[in-house]
Amino acid sequence: MLAILAPGQGAQTPGQLRPWLELDGVESRLRWWSAAAGLDLVDIGCEAPAETIRDTAIAQPLIVANGLLAAEQLGLLPAAPAGGARAVVAGHSVGEITGAAITGALTPESALLFVGLRGRAMAEASARTPTGMTALLGGDPDEVAAALEGMGLTAANRNGAGQIVAAGTLEDLAKLADSPPPKTKLRPLSVAGAFHTHHMASAGDALRAVAGGIRPGAPVLGQLSNADGAAVHDGADLLTRLVTQVAAPVRWDLCLAAMREAGVTAVIELPPAGTLAGIARRELRGAKIVAVKTPADLDAARELVAEYLPPAGVAVPTQAESLVGATS
Repeated sequence: MLAILAPGQGAQTPGQLRPWLELDGVESRLRWWSAAAGLDLVDIGCEAPAETIRDTAIAQPLIVANGLLAAEQLGLLPAAPAGGARAVVAGHSVGEITGAAITGALTPESALLFVGLRGRAMAEASARTPTGMTALLGGDPDEVAAALEGMGLTAANRNGAGQIVAAGTLEDLAKLADSPPPKTKLRPLSVAGAFHTHHMASAGDALRAVAGGIRPGAPVLGQLSNADGAAVHDGADLLTRLVTQVAAPVRWDLCLAAMREAGVTAVIELPPAGTLAGIARRELRGAKIVAVKTPADLDAARELVAEYLPPAGVAVPTQAESLVGATS
């Protein structure tokens, strides 16, 4: 089983799109997608400094556009599996939108329109109350989550590999810094708000107001949901989850558990890659992992796509337990 992963906010880096512009047709593609996202992705992805791309309204479309570029180069927009396909998709936070385009539930243009609205709405929600996020490394996950709840904070991301991200008001995060749970190390994150908490409720409302006008396609691959790790095979269900997930915790630990249960033996992380690949190396022992950071990594990723998502007419052995064709 191949897992195709798409990273979330925080993975962006200055100049990340520059090497992709060397590929034929990429600049014109980005110009078109810029119209959908409402941002000049070429300028932002090549010239903007770190402080500019830290802005939620800019970071989210940039991350999704970079993932879609690589997916298109790999023939995954959408994936077109034959009968022997063995693959599943999972995105972390905003990466779920990238994943939805790979499954075919959203077109690339719909994905960019959706993420543009998402980024703006989350930025507006963040501006209402001074909030933030802090990563905690180590400690018992359930005990850490309980301690955070007692401080008025939310375990907004449970990422596996011993990492939980706390989110809430800056006042409550200061209390956490003064009295961290036992056996944990704290690392404040450079983000603008308490994502995936009730502080993002207004962003969820903004997405819900337009979601009814989207006509999702039928996914060709199952997508593991951040809500509970379930494999989603219905476009309408996936769209509903994209809306509600804005204000709900990301359970990446449950997505990882689903990958282990499915027997994932290979991973491709789309750009801007690195974070999810690092977690996968610790949590999916023995899996072959390709982190697509630049076009130089595409050939290695293509080998995995050819092995697990063969062209029509190429027969491959199937797994007895596969997420492909399962129900959510």
